[in-house]
Amino acid sequence: MKDIPAEYRRRYDLFLQEIAKRLQALIIGHLEGTPHIDRISARAKSPDHFSHKAQSTDPDTGRIRYANPLTDIQDQLGARVIVFYRDDVATVCEVVGRYFRKIEERELVPDSQWAFGYFGQHFILGVPRDVIPEGISVEQVPRFFELQIKTLFQHAWSEANHDLGYKARAPLSPDQERRLAYTAAQAWGADRVFAELYAELHT
Repeated sequence: MKDIPAEYRRRYDLFLQEIAKRLQALIIGHLEGTPHIDRISARAKSPDHFSHKAQSTDPDTGRIRYANPLTDIQDQLGARVIVFYRDDVATVCEVVGRYFRKIEERELVPDSQWAFGYFGQHFILGVPRDVIPEGISVEQVPRFFELQIKTLFQHAWSEANHDLGYKARAPLSPDQERRLAYTAAQAWGADRVFAELYAELHT
């Protein structure tokens, strides 16, 4: 296919946004009655972000990362579940395992115990057939979607860090990096304290 970004935009306009809405409603239904959920959302990756990712290269080899972006990029459809406390992540994971076909599961944590940064539970799940609109060929729909499960503090820090760190117009100075690391440690600490307080007050 010659113009992959144009084909993705066609799919985005035609059915991916609708699938994301249906996926969000499906997840909400499965998690109905589950305590301590702040929000559930789903989205189709924007055409601009897809195009940028499709053209990205491996920093080690310089080669294009995705030979077939329309099938290889797994987060064309993405969903998030944001919960109050750390123990709630496991509760949501159990429900996810019950209702969705799990392809991959990863817990993202910093590489070092001395480091603070991004935390979150990530799944690659099969796209259910019942969220595909009638008349849309299954072959054109992504086979997988990415689901992230995070606490309020994990979500808040990662969103702010992405905006300040990854979207910065120039590389961060050492002092700026230390300040971001400081906020990561504070978010981790607050997350832990709230989880401990909840356990003490409800047992």
